[in-house]
Amino acid sequence: MKSQTITQVDVLDDSILWNNLKAGDEKAFSLLFEKHYAHLVRYGNSLSSFAEKVQDCVQDVFTDVWVYRESLNDSVVVKAYLLSSVRKRIARLHERDHVFRKSTSTDSIEFLFDFSVEHQLIADEETLGKVSHLNKLLNNLPGRQKEALYLRYNQGLSVEQIAEMLDVNYQSANNLLHRALLNLRKEWKGNLSLLLLLSSSLF
Repeated sequence: MKSQTITQVDVLDDSILWNNLKAGDEKAFSLLFEKHYAHLVRYGNSLSSFAEKVQDCVQDVFTDVWVYRESLNDSVVVKAYLLSSVRKRIARLHERDHVFRKSTSTDSIEFLFDFSVEHQLIADEETLGKVSHLNKLLNNLPGRQKEALYLRYNQGLSVEQIAEMLDVNYQSANNLLHRALLNLRKEWKGNLSLLLLLSSSLF
């Protein structure tokens, strides 16, 4: 496949970078690494408390992408593929540490991410109080529900992509999101539209 020329506009296009790196373009690979490395590490840190091992896992994922680039699928959603690869590699890390008792299933991974918002961005004291309350409700959700919300609203993944990442069917992933929102609404005493607005500020 012929590599396409990368322009400033194209730099933000994952599909072009992906296909260019598949063609052996080291610049495209570097740009993809720079674009996704930080949020992959953040996601990895939500699945493991060993920061150095998480960074190793993320770097190993990118190493595999480069080494096996010619056999990679052309039509992947790059962010979803990378997030899923990091999750699977951390599962193998846990397996080696006997956390999963010789299982590479990711079902038992505890999602450690804490939702938060920069308080200095909110000048209104009443709104700040409501955001803090919502923050607490989000972080009290069961881990799988919290992870599903994170992947949906923070990382922008579709329900289909979340299902694939969590190794469940579409309906199960949809149910996780639905139950998470039901749990939030049950505890949220204020206006529902405000809940959705504040949720968007957190994600």
